Amino acid sequence: MKTGKLLIALSVVFSLGFFGGCSKKEESAQNPSVVRIATQQIPNDENIAKAKEYFKAIGVQLKIVEFDSGAAVVSAIAAGSIDIGLVGTTPATTAISKNLGVELIWIHGILGKSEALAVKNSAGVKSVVDLAGKKVATPFGSTGHYSLLSALELNGVSASDVSVLDLQPKDIFAAWKRGDIDAAYVWDPVLSSLLEDGSVLLSSEDLAKLGVITADVEIVSAEFGKKYPHIVAQYIKALSKAQDDYRSDFNGTVTTLAKYFQISEQDSKNQILGNVWLSASEQLGADYLGKSGSVGAIALSLKKTADFLEKQKSITTAPSLEVFQKAVNPHYVELSLQK
Repeated sequence: MKTGKLLIALSVVFSLGFFGGCSKKEESAQNPSVVRIATQQIPNDENIAKAKEYFKAIGVQLKIVEFDSGAAVVSAIAAGSIDIGLVGTTPATTAISKNLGVELIWIHGILGKSEALAVKNSAGVKSVVDLAGKKVATPFGSTGHYSLLSALELNGVSASDVSVLDLQPKDIFAAWKRGDIDAAYVWDPVLSSLLEDGSVLLSSEDLAKLGVITADVEIVSAEFGKKYPHIVAQYIKALSKAQDDYRSDFNGTVTTLAKYFQISEQDSKNQILGNVWLSASEQLGADYLGKSGSVGAIALSLKKTADFLEKQKSITTAPSLEVFQKAVNPHYVELSLQK
């Protein structure tokens, strides 16, 4: 299977007018000169929106930059070079814990079979316990890293007994091909490529049943969101439109992402079905973002992740639940649903 096109930096400029009733002077006062968006090569609503050019409706210039992992996105937001970014719940937790001034505003998908621990056929690994003494790669600071460490802990394996390597997805694929690693916790589309010479030992769907819940989410600079709430809402509206396509035309969605990532339709279908997709209205439910004034359970999930990361010494201190509740902001989804 092809691994898909890996675009390291993709800049897209959209300039269609959205605020038709505003003058040029009024538009410049209401809108930023450019919105800088961080994305990743993941089969989700954002890449559907990109493929179908739904973001044109935002009506401002967009600079969309592709990153290899959420940890890199968080670093870019911390440096002030990105306004809105796609990350996993683990990088989001890290950003909030380090008080980087971000808000969680959207859930692209609850991770299931699309992210997993793959083992090489020649590694002789039949259980998590067998990973002791093996080389396992994952991007540090990612949901994959968190899931791997959680799986080791749940199975009584000390992380110090495993050689855990910090590699980005494309580097994991190369190391796998060279025979440098025995296993990897990573996501699609690279995950599917590894399975040509490997198998899934356990997935994020398996871990979710054990209470280790991860997701791909969108975060925004709180300063940017406060200044341009209408822009953030329009961005979410484009994601919501892509989510609606998934429900109303599943086969068309499969074809769209297959062409976009240059993979087979069967691979596209499998990868899409690897996550739980949530409509905008579903995201406002108590199990997820919740509503303004009544934040949902995603905040508790972030808190649990922070407690684990503190135990692993990945962060210095896990903030209180209240910190995460304040960082989850359903208001932009609510705005996006207004007529």
